[in-house]
Amino acid sequence: METDSLLIGSVNGASGDYGSGSGTGRGGASASRRMSYSVARESCSVEGGSDDEDLYIQQAVVFIEDAIQYRSINHRVDASSLRMYRWYYSRICQWGLGLTIAMVLLLAFVERPSSLSISSDPRFRSPPWEPPCGLTESIEMVCLIIFSFDLAVKSYLIGWEEFRKSKWLVGYTVIISFSIIDWVLSVSMVCDEKLRIRRLLRPFFLLQNSSLMKKTLKCIKRTLPEIASVILLLALHLCLFTMIGMLLFAKTEDPKKNEEWRLHFRTMPDSLTSLLVLLTTANNPDVMIPAYSLHRAYSIFFVAFSVIGTYCLMNLLTAIIYNQFRGYLLMSVQTSIIRRRLGIRAAFQVLTCQAAQQAAEEHVLLDSVLRVMSRVQMKSYYRAAITTEAQQYADVGYMDREQFRKIFDELDKDRIKEHPPLPQYNSPVLQRLQVVFSHYYLTILGNAVALANVMCICTILVLNSEKSIAERDNYIMEIINLCFILYYLFEMCVKIFAFGWRGYLSYRNNIFDGFLTILLLVLQITIYVTYRLPYSHWDPSSHGVMSLWEMVRLVNMLIVFRFLRIIPDIKLMALVASTLLDLLKNLRAFAGILVVVYYVYAVFGIWLFEGAIKPPPEISVLSNTTMENITSNFSMECGTYEQLGYWPNNFDDFAAAIILLYDVMIVNNWQAFMDAYSRYTTEWAKIYFVSWWLTSSVMWVNLFVALILEERVRECERRSMNKTKCYWQKLHQRREFDCRIIYAFLCYLCKCLYSPRSARLLHCALAKNWWTTAWTKDDLICVFEATL
Repeated sequence: METDSLLIGSVNGASGDYGSGSGTGRGGASASRRMSYSVARESCSVEGGSDDEDLYIQQAVVFIEDAIQYRSINHRVDASSLRMYRWYYSRICQWGLGLTIAMVLLLAFVERPSSLSISSDPRFRSPPWEPPCGLTESIEMVCLIIFSFDLAVKSYLIGWEEFRKSKWLVGYTVIISFSIIDWVLSVSMVCDEKLRIRRLLRPFFLLQNSSLMKKTLKCIKRTLPEIASVILLLALHLCLFTMIGMLLFAKTEDPKKNEEWRLHFRTMPDSLTSLLVLLTTANNPDVMIPAYSLHRAYSIFFVAFSVIGTYCLMNLLTAIIYNQFRGYLLMSVQTSIIRRRLGIRAAFQVLTCQAAQQAAEEHVLLDSVLRVMSRVQMKSYYRAAITTEAQQYADVGYMDREQFRKIFDELDKDRIKEHPPLPQYNSPVLQRLQVVFSHYYLTILGNAVALANVMCICTILVLNSEKSIAERDNYIMEIINLCFILYYLFEMCVKIFAFGWRGYLSYRNNIFDGFLTILLLVLQITIYVTYRLPYSHWDPSSHGVMSLWEMVRLVNMLIVFRFLRIIPDIKLMALVASTLLDLLKNLRAFAGILVVVYYVYAVFGIWLFEGAIKPPPEISVLSNTTMENITSNFSMECGTYEQLGYWPNNFDDFAAAIILLYDVMIVNNWQAFMDAYSRYTTEWAKIYFVSWWLTSSVMWVNLFVALILEERVRECERRSMNKTKCYWQKLHQRREFDCRIIYAFLCYLCKCLYSPRSARLLHCALAKNWWTTAWTKDDLICVFEATL
């Protein structure tokens, strides 16, 4: 059995040198590979056969892939382990593992209590389909086997020492073991167990598979102390006003003055609950009306509570979360950058050992770099950019360490998408038409036509708002839609003529526009084929595959959706839309942790409250029963769960639990759910809802706001930097500069970068009278680099 130690990297704070890595082999000499790097000895020793060169290339390939994906380089580096490592991190394996995690999480929708019913309302719900015993258990066991295999591969690749240090992998082992034990108990009880503990543990599989989620979770963990201090202050604020409220609204001898006491301040738990709900503004102004109707001065108590708690402390919590979370998020980004530099440094180190080259030379052959880049799994445009940068050293034939590092700076640059050239036409008429149809005014005209189409739909919807389906005449609507769709088809065809197929498809808004145009055309043709040519007395309720009204409604919705094509053409709107898209990309880890929290609370909710609320038999509603008939036969207090008809919001299955938790997170009428479950079960149920409110509405909503602010600030800084670099590139072409250009440039830096350092440099330049002479390019480079 061959055993290889890990290639371990370290960063020296002074020099940034890579540490050391070694490997020892047991068995035959041909199966042994050993590498040792020592910066102190400035040597590189190699033992092995003639295939050592290919091993070094393979190691360099893996280290560069680690750098691209921000992975740790602490793993085995022998040939067989590297092949397994690349296979494990291949797209197929990672997609398969992700699909397995999704499968085991989605089992909660099918397992008992099943969510496979049309409605979650117990008054209307038909018995859901329940899977037979063994079906979901078999799927779950397959998933657990895959997780066990995943754990075994990870453990082998990183080695026993690193495995013991990793809390996530140790926890992975414990979770898989406990899940298998619980699965065996479930099968032995013929799927009739009350609790499935392993359901609560499934979100761990999602967490441990994402390094971004781990980093985000670590940031949240470090933010908790600051959040806890504000929450304690909120608790103190709540308790203080609760006691004051109980003293103000104590029970009196006059029953007319006891309404506030009876409804909101009867007991200590009722007082705490009423003010806690007021903190979220969900019961405002209901909570103060009985007292306010007696005396105006009572409003001071409620206003003071809301101003201090809702507008001061809650907003202070948002500021603290943003400040703390932003700092730790930047620290996690720095960790990723260090990992990338370690991977690149490790790749350089193994390439210096190729062909027993002395490490003191600190050179890598250009041919070796090109061989490595041809085998690295990465995006093609990044490979092309790095290869092009490396080709600059073709005349020398080698690169030193700094040059090798700089070529990978291309990984941090955004891709600049170039559109294909316009097709060439020989005919002067076609050339003139190409100029006309490729002009920006055609897009403006198309947006105006789309707006007119939407306005027509709005007008007809207003006119038909009070009409039933049988009373509506869709003849005019169909004629209007046909005219607009024909124009959309004309616009698409002339753009294809002007830009060519490749040029047309190189614009994302054209893909969006063209797809919807073709879909609208197909739907329109389907309507005419199904219902023949239009005439003025179409029956909207007539049925083919779909009723005429349903097909017309679908066409109208697609036309309205197509109107989103105007977003890229309005600069400010496009900026906001691009920020939202970037936000969606960066919210994957945040959304993953939110899924975990929802999952855990939904499972707990089902355990605690499944079947707790059941509608009384006298309000079991038939399909033709109205709410008036319901309330006339059953007395319900205004504003309660029963009176508001919140029966579909329950914990009777997993899907319904998710929706109820979302409703509570929104905090609109969330007190109705808390009150209902505390009445039907126990007063301790309030702890569950208050903890969910703290976790979701207080913690997660504020974290979401912090991420939005961070993304917006980062986007503005990136755009300012890009503008500055463009300005710099234009100035860089000049050999000498007069004082006005330099002054304008430095002022622009001060404005764009908001840098006090830029202001000091500008002041220093003015003090030294640098404007009396012409500047050289080197002078401007020094100022520019010092500023940035």
